[in-house]
Amino acid sequence: MSIAEEKRAQPVIEMLDVAVPVFDEPGRVVLEHVTWTVSAGDYWVVAGLHGTGKSDLLMMTAGLIAPARGMYRFCNQQMPIMDETELETRLRVGLVFDGGRLFNHLSVAENIALPLRYHRALPVQETKTHVEMLLRLMQLDQLADAMPTTLGHSWQKRVGLARALVLQPEVLLIDNPLGGLDARNAQWWLRFLDELSVGHTVMGGKPLTLVVATDTLSPWQGHARQVALLDHGQFIALGSWDEIGETDDPRLKAVLAELGV
Repeated sequence: MSIAEEKRAQPVIEMLDVAVPVFDEPGRVVLEHVTWTVSAGDYWVVAGLHGTGKSDLLMMTAGLIAPARGMYRFCNQQMPIMDETELETRLRVGLVFDGGRLFNHLSVAENIALPLRYHRALPVQETKTHVEMLLRLMQLDQLADAMPTTLGHSWQKRVGLARALVLQPEVLLIDNPLGGLDARNAQWWLRFLDELSVGHTVMGGKPLTLVVATDTLSPWQGHARQVALLDHGQFIALGSWDEIGETDDPRLKAVLAELGV
């Protein structure tokens, strides 16, 4: 195995018997006994029906909330939870919220620039150059001065993605990227994430580890390479699409059918 292949095989996310709390109700657990390993370069899709804990899992993975129980390590160290002294570790993970969650008092360009201004303190011109490059590569340059409230749903999502990419994270978590999109915009997302997975210009050509949460699986066939399901408080790592096709568990088959496979 080459050095590059060995590096790609190293785990970036390791969870052992983790209990995932509800983000806005920390005393309530939505997922139990989550055991999951994500290696560098993986492209996971995590699917579940509404209310199964997809967003809560992503926010815990991003370090915004702590596991209720169990062990979670990111890049071989305990994930710091809102610990400013360990901020650089948490910034290695990017999170795209469902709907983008943009700041309505800031323009598109200002929303994208905010992480650079807050976390990197770059000179104004360097920040401007970096943001303009990102706007151009993501076909957002005509919207740079627009305010979020004037944008359609699909463009808000795309701006949220650009903001998450501006710090060039090693792992990108994306919540429901195709929700509410027409076919044209959904195809843009699928193509762009494929390019990020193998190495896009916006990331300097470096492959990005991806975890996508979704309520439907069918669009992700031929794109994501690993699949997990959330069902009745359980996290089920199924592996590759070929492994899904080999399952003979009637309960899993029923869940997969509900999710469009």
